[in-house]
Amino acid sequence: MRITAITCVKNEGPFLIEWIAFNRVIGCTDFLFYSNDCDDGTDIILDTLADHGIVQHLPNPAEGRNYQMEALKDAKKQAVVDQADWWWIADVDEFLNIHVGDHTIPSLIEACWDRQAISLNFQFFANAGVEAFEDRPVISQFIYSHNPDIWCGEFAIEVKSLVRRDFPLQYFGAHRPFFKSKLAPKDRPSWSDGSGRDVPHQFLVAANPRRMRKFPAPGSRDFATLNHYALRSLDSYLVKNDRGDVNRENRDFDDTYWRERNDMAFEDRSILRYLPALEAEMAALKSLPGIAELHEQACELHRAKRDRLLAQPDYISMRDQLKRAGTMCPKEEDLVKSLGIAPLPSPYARVTR
Repeated sequence: MRITAITCVKNEGPFLIEWIAFNRVIGCTDFLFYSNDCDDGTDIILDTLADHGIVQHLPNPAEGRNYQMEALKDAKKQAVVDQADWWWIADVDEFLNIHVGDHTIPSLIEACWDRQAISLNFQFFANAGVEAFEDRPVISQFIYSHNPDIWCGEFAIEVKSLVRRDFPLQYFGAHRPFFKSKLAPKDRPSWSDGSGRDVPHQFLVAANPRRMRKFPAPGSRDFATLNHYALRSLDSYLVKNDRGDVNRENRDFDDTYWRERNDMAFEDRSILRYLPALEAEMAALKSLPGIAELHEQACELHRAKRDRLLAQPDYISMRDQLKRAGTMCPKEEDLVKSLGIAPLPSPYARVTR
């Protein structure tokens, strides 16, 4: 079975080896990377891995800002995608945690029976007071998340999707594939959630103006969930924001994204079962000529970028604001305050790392 992972990256150098190794452990056989505007060695690492036959790497073809959608449009033309049995579209901070069989994608596919797509709900893992960037597996550093069934007061949580090659594809979306709206009901794909159940009808037919990319999470994680490490360490989050995700000019830094993903109410160590195989695969990749050195350079550039940022008043202020932030999403925090209840303190005030 050929399973091709497709992803877009910018300045993810320190995290590439872990993500590639993890996906090889769970059954991905091929990788298609698109990169743009990297200054931390991401593109050089990918080119070197491509020389070793581990990945395929292309410059992102986007001419505007729609990097991901333009790359996914281009991906359909690539042989590594066309020749695959299954496609897995995910980001480098997302790890598919499979609970059945031997914990690989083929076991998940078998558990879901004869499906043409399988969509897995996110589970957002909190920063939980981890300040310093460390060069060790992300999945081993962050073990706290929100209640997996509820995020920011909602039961519906976004997904990413495994797609079989016979899916009646009109185009790839970042979260889910799409078929033509006029497709006859009898020709619509067989599509399950992470428990092997049919996805809700409204999700199946994308029955809303925003092309629905989420559905209720309760009961949907029996076979797998998608661990999303959107924050990582505070150091890495500051560097991530330097990529242009946040516009701080002439206004206060908005910490909503951070607070929405820093709920640490639930402890989940289940993904740690992959650590021995992951570390062995990471060591194998680093043993390839040039890879260990390039990985270390990327880590040093990551630290150097952090240091340059923290020489700037805006980033010092951002860091301090994030360290003060609580672990409730803004709506929950407002509700707690309205009830006269003291909000939970920042994890930096109560967690020692």
